Amino acid sequence: MVERTRDALARQGIDERVEAAAIFLPRGHFAGAFAGGLIGDELAGGIGAAGGALAGMKAADAAAPTPERCMVAVTAAKVYGFDTERAPGGRAPTRLVFAVDRPTLQVKVHQRFNVRVLEFIGTDGAAIELEGPRLPGFNAGAVIDALGG
Repeated sequence: MVERTRDALARQGIDERVEAAAIFLPRGHFAGAFAGGLIGDELAGGIGAAGGALAGMKAADAAAPTPERCMVAVTAAKVYGFDTERAPGGRAPTRLVFAVDRPTLQVKVHQRFNVRVLEFIGTDGAAIELEGPRLPGFNAGAVIDALGG
């Protein structure tokens, strides 16, 4: 992911060393799955729970201002977020969706049982909120560690 985000930055004309990169989901992704699964189970049993969980995740993702799968890259100067698409060997960064100055950025990490919530808070109070799953392949811990979380 580090190499892929470095290449994506280079395509934007940005020459910065990427310290860490990971895939994050919109905040509320897993809560949406949980709520949808409960509702689906009440209405239709086991199969309804699976369908409800999927519908809940999709609804939470669609309501979020960030992409469904956001690749976050950390450099010494900024934190970048990219939309992604499926590609051979994993997801690939596409459109740059945010670039925030790291020195003025407040970073908060909230621990949850299966995710870590990562908040980027700007000097104006605006926040970008993402969930980093505790699952292999997402690499959320590397970004959180690079940000001192």
